[in-house]
Amino acid sequence: MKNYINLSDIEDLKALIHDARAMKSNPPEEKPGKGKTLGMLFFNPSLRTRLSTEKAARLLGMEVMVMNADKDGWALEFEEGAIMNSDKAEHIKEAAAVLSQYCDIIAVRAFPGLKDREKDETELVMNSFKKYASVPIVNLESATGHPLQALTDAITIQELSEKYRPKVVLTWAPHPKALPQSVANSFTEVMQKMEVDLVIANPEGYDLDPKIRKDVRVEHDQEKAFKDADIVYVKNWSSYKKYGQVLEVEENWTVDQAKLKKTNNAKVMHCLPVRRNVVIADDILDSENSIVIQQANNRTYAAQAVLKKLLECSK
Repeated sequence: MKNYINLSDIEDLKALIHDARAMKSNPPEEKPGKGKTLGMLFFNPSLRTRLSTEKAARLLGMEVMVMNADKDGWALEFEEGAIMNSDKAEHIKEAAAVLSQYCDIIAVRAFPGLKDREKDETELVMNSFKKYASVPIVNLESATGHPLQALTDAITIQELSEKYRPKVVLTWAPHPKALPQSVANSFTEVMQKMEVDLVIANPEGYDLDPKIRKDVRVEHDQEKAFKDADIVYVKNWSSYKKYGQVLEVEENWTVDQAKLKKTNNAKVMHCLPVRRNVVIADDILDSENSIVIQQANNRTYAAQAVLKKLLECSK
């Protein structure tokens, strides 16, 4: 593994999940990151991703430097051949090269603009760091994906699985803001690599990118999708077809206990932060069906497994 930018960077998902779970149950004494530095750049806010990745790095013996790039540093220019006579003071070519002198691994978080789908899909920020840095790059969420969250979700589902091919439902839920498809995209991709029966539930107009969704069944009737589900993953995303828009939805798609009765007493997941009684009702989040805290805890071990693998491969 040279970078962790996409799920396709994982050579053996089962082995990586096994490593993460092993480090969770039996923390290793060895410190493969001793004398190494992780640099973390945030162009957007973060709580779990930031703290869990920092903790994971320190558990491996790494030093950590964190920077809110949109506030603490110079505004970066990512366009090739740009005439830099605006507010962009530094080009990614120099920035990435310099950071590579200070850091052994660089982790970056950057959201989509949700205005221009084609531009967002180029993953300009993440791919620019990959192109111009000389050290491994870790994706802490990008315009179209969140592979670290997806690995976390895969670990959590494997911990929960009590039967072969559990039914997993990824369901859209309401949100007052336009959110990226990143988490839903990566969750869909990682579930396609696992032994699960995946169904996506969303209103008309909210189908995910068909290149990512592939042949996964989509239901526009949430309660029908929930029938006999073992795990329900709740997440909002804005429209892909009418890119970045929040469309009117007549039905109430908030997930509550009444809807959960259609399931096989399903466990409920969400990447957090979650808007209570908009996305998921209190009667689920405060119940034993909710595993969002366990899920968040696994963020550390997903990051630890990825960082350990990158350290081993960069020797």
